[in-house]
Amino acid sequence: MSAQKPEWLRVRAPSGETYVKVKNLLRGLQLHTVCEEAQCPNSAECWGGGTATIMILGDVCTRGCRFCAVKSGDPRGIFDPDEPQKVAAALSNLDIKYAVLTSVDRDDLQDGGAGHYAKTISAIKETSPGIIIEALIPDFSADEKALSKVVEAGPDVIGHNIETVERLTPNVRDRRSTYRQSLSVLKAVKRMNPNIYTKSSIMLGLGEAEEEVLRSFSDLREAGVDMLTIGQYLRPSEWHLPVSAFVPPEKFERYRELAQEHGFLYTASGPLVRSSYRAGEFFIEALTRRKREMMADVR
Repeated sequence: MSAQKPEWLRVRAPSGETYVKVKNLLRGLQLHTVCEEAQCPNSAECWGGGTATIMILGDVCTRGCRFCAVKSGDPRGIFDPDEPQKVAAALSNLDIKYAVLTSVDRDDLQDGGAGHYAKTISAIKETSPGIIIEALIPDFSADEKALSKVVEAGPDVIGHNIETVERLTPNVRDRRSTYRQSLSVLKAVKRMNPNIYTKSSIMLGLGEAEEEVLRSFSDLREAGVDMLTIGQYLRPSEWHLPVSAFVPPEKFERYRELAQEHGFLYTASGPLVRSSYRAGEFFIEALTRRKREMMADVR
């Protein structure tokens, strides 16, 4: 199909005082952000609104998903052991209310990097106890011992993305990243600690049918997932999967309504929505909804 993007997908380049401050500080500490690595169009909006997404464990992924702009290769077991303290220091110097920690897949590490996640979460809690922490994690090859390290560190939210519907998963994601494995990770988090909010994300425009999207909603709710983001797949380069369709905003709104009917606490759905898009705002909204529901039940 034509590479011409519709009007609703055109955004201005990120800029602004807060954006520049965050970018310079993180680069000065040699920290990566998935916002830049994955070419997210919402960096300035999120950073300016008090949400920062930091990518730990380097910028080389051991998997090769066909939708992702992050480079793949062999990190050879290398990572920065001082990174947890660097991340904590960066966040303590910023007006950040909600921090998202994400990472590349690190199949070259024995625990997939789970211990490093846990140390980073603990360092942030110690330095900035008021910050809400979301860990947007890889699947750790479904190793529950590794996963438990992150759960026990006590982030407020644990996210893991299924990315697409089950039928398309083998063509979209690395062969080691299966749909059912992702669901098992999300389900395991809830089993280990029911008080941690869980979150996932789906991309549209890869050739999915509506009934398949709704099936994914049901699968996620069955796994206990609380929050969902739905966005448009955008092709990072000619080497990546082509866009099958540019989904119009009204279709995203329909999916948001259908997702809410499935029982998600909150759903962010729109062409430019990404996993961490305005995460703090959505988390607070979800908490408010939960509180109101609990109060209604008491009455």
